[in-house]
Amino acid sequence: MQTHPTNNPHHRVITLIKPFLLLILMASRISSLSSSLSRSLPLCYYHLKKPPHSNLTFLPKHLRKSHPCPLWSSSFSLCLPPRRSSASRRRITTAASPTMAAVDQDNPLLKDFDFPPFDCVTADHVRPGVRALLKKVEDELVQLESSLEPSWPKLVEPLEKMTDRLQVVWGAVNHLKAVKDTQELRAAIEEIQPEKVKFELKLGQSKPIYNAFKAIRESSDWDKLSDAQKRIVESQIKEAVLNGVSLEDDKRDQFNKIEQELVKLSEKFGEHVLDATKKFEKLITEKKDIEGLPSTALGLGAQTAVSKGHENATAEDGPWVITLDAPSFMSVMQHAKNRSLRKEVYLAYITRASSGELDNTEIINQILKLRLEKAKLLGYNNYAEVSMATKMATVAKAEELLEKIRAASWDAAVKDMEELKQFAKDQGAPEADDLTHWDTTFWSERLRESKYEINEEELRPYFSLPKVMDGLFSLAKMLFGVTVESADGLAPVWNSDVKFYCVKDSSGSPIAYFYFDPYSRPSEKRGGAWMDEVVARSRVLSRDGASPRLPVAHMVCNQMPPVGDKPSLMTFHEVETVFHEFGHALQHMLTKQDEGLVAGIRGIEWDAVELPSQFMENWCYHRDTLMSIAKHYETGETLPEDIYLKLLAARTYRAGSLSLRQIRFASLDLELHSRYVPGGSESIYDVDQRVSQKTQVIPPLPEDRFLCGFSHIFAGGYAAGYYSYKWAEVLSADAFSAFEDAGLNDIKAVKETGQKFRETILALGGGKAPLDVFVNFRGREPSPEPLLRHNGLLAVSV
Repeated sequence: MQTHPTNNPHHRVITLIKPFLLLILMASRISSLSSSLSRSLPLCYYHLKKPPHSNLTFLPKHLRKSHPCPLWSSSFSLCLPPRRSSASRRRITTAASPTMAAVDQDNPLLKDFDFPPFDCVTADHVRPGVRALLKKVEDELVQLESSLEPSWPKLVEPLEKMTDRLQVVWGAVNHLKAVKDTQELRAAIEEIQPEKVKFELKLGQSKPIYNAFKAIRESSDWDKLSDAQKRIVESQIKEAVLNGVSLEDDKRDQFNKIEQELVKLSEKFGEHVLDATKKFEKLITEKKDIEGLPSTALGLGAQTAVSKGHENATAEDGPWVITLDAPSFMSVMQHAKNRSLRKEVYLAYITRASSGELDNTEIINQILKLRLEKAKLLGYNNYAEVSMATKMATVAKAEELLEKIRAASWDAAVKDMEELKQFAKDQGAPEADDLTHWDTTFWSERLRESKYEINEEELRPYFSLPKVMDGLFSLAKMLFGVTVESADGLAPVWNSDVKFYCVKDSSGSPIAYFYFDPYSRPSEKRGGAWMDEVVARSRVLSRDGASPRLPVAHMVCNQMPPVGDKPSLMTFHEVETVFHEFGHALQHMLTKQDEGLVAGIRGIEWDAVELPSQFMENWCYHRDTLMSIAKHYETGETLPEDIYLKLLAARTYRAGSLSLRQIRFASLDLELHSRYVPGGSESIYDVDQRVSQKTQVIPPLPEDRFLCGFSHIFAGGYAAGYYSYKWAEVLSADAFSAFEDAGLNDIKAVKETGQKFRETILALGGGKAPLDVFVNFRGREPSPEPLLRHNGLLAVSV
């Protein structure tokens, strides 16, 4: 509701909508990245993943920074030889040069390959492989700078070719660190990374290249360039300035030292979070201590116990090991009747990486200090202004949007808590009058079961991973006219559970490929869910000189693995997560943009990239789609109609509370990067407590150190950008409303609208300003009304 009192629902809705609309219309016509409404607890789950380093001008923006999606609470045995082109398959990467091949004949990173050799790359390959690539591109940069011509074929195309192989290899190495982490791989990356950053800074601060781009913009040929080419030129000029190209020598040296240190700190932050998550293990031997946990969680706990040396552990008799990995952690918070266990696990989660040798507190302080110094060197007042320089929003507009959503969510969240306390009291809970953080998720689940007669664990048998993927692929065929087929065996993979797929157009021709790594592996795999590119579509990097190189993506999730002879049985939230990540992948894979630097997810401003991912989540509530995936894994029975209707009704359950969690994270992020003074009278935890007074009905505990696990802004690309999740929700909700307007039961209309979505949102990539792309699809500029309606915060129509 509003910050001023009002009991008139029409007035309330109108006063919300008008400012929301003004926010969008007044925003710059350039955009960025975001994700969907959090459904769970302390830290974010899904995201578009981007490595947390590299401000390299000519590397696509999405490869420069890392991002997780909204905080939810966080193979072949032999290396395959180089593949040869065949009539049935196009090659998709660049070849290794003779110089590189001479460095190390046995290094898989330096061989010619169709798909990265994920199955045989080890830490020993990283140092020599990356060094050889760096030597090659450094030589090519010197040659390019000495013979520069300010034209597209003589400047942009050589740059794309020059940097591509390094991007592909570095992306593969960092991907392995995220999914198959080892101390040896960490050490190799830590050693070689400064050399890579040094090259990136040299390239990003190249005055000959910067001046050549400016010359293109000022030349008589400017009007002959396509919209995509103009976007690339403008972006490279802006990014060069943000990379310090205009700084004098002393200041540039200082800037470069800051960049190197920020890379180290971000890497260390992420490693501390992973190590702290892995470090916690709770062995439970008495079944009474784990009462309430569903059979799937008991099976996972026993399976984990077996892996820890308890060979005779069973789901029925234990022992069980609880961890802070998502499936285990959430099962305890939602279902454990043992309040002391919930408390112990919750406190362990919110204090991860906040003590001892894994303490991230000083790392956060240093990151904030250095980011502020960097901003000052570039002539900005704070780091938030630097961040916003490449986004749709400004600091003021982002804060205005967050306050409007906060005001709309607050009364609903207060009502949520009152209802929860009354329900707990009615159930005779001794903690009813003192509900706190380790109680709310448990009692929320009980209230949801009572109110809607839905038990998420009892729904798992209806959502087996194979059926969910079949239904998702059928939806993609219906909406976008593409077919997804298994291609296991075509590409090397990093784990035997990883699946590989080929995407084909209506003629049966391959147009993209993707990997899918679905299961949690807490001993080696980072938490959360994400999508990233392996290679991008590119005309310049065509293998045959005629057809563009095809895009390749990977999707990573952390859901419960198969237990015994049962397939992976998913919660409804995990279903939404898979749909979300597939939305990201679709934008990367279905692009028709041939300019590699703005193809797919490349070149799209931060607060717009979440549009297709959040858009795809809406289809989880579409009756025909849901019924196509909700088949009991044993009987084949379709989800009963009455349960579907209850799922639909429960969609906005506690929407106000969940919205406020996102507002807390986004507001805290902006506060730390715009007004906080590192080393001043307030600590980072003081700021969190202050921000939470307006964004949390139950304030954080004094010992809350969730900031020490906030990888989005300290080990990813969301610094002064977490607001993007809400910003893009306006776009995604309105995009889905186009299908609602067409009629969700009208297959012909849905297909026509789907094709339009494919030809605009999914096809145009970063080659056109996101707001222009949206208008091309929707026929008008965005409206916030669908977002309020979908979130249950629009009580009446205007």
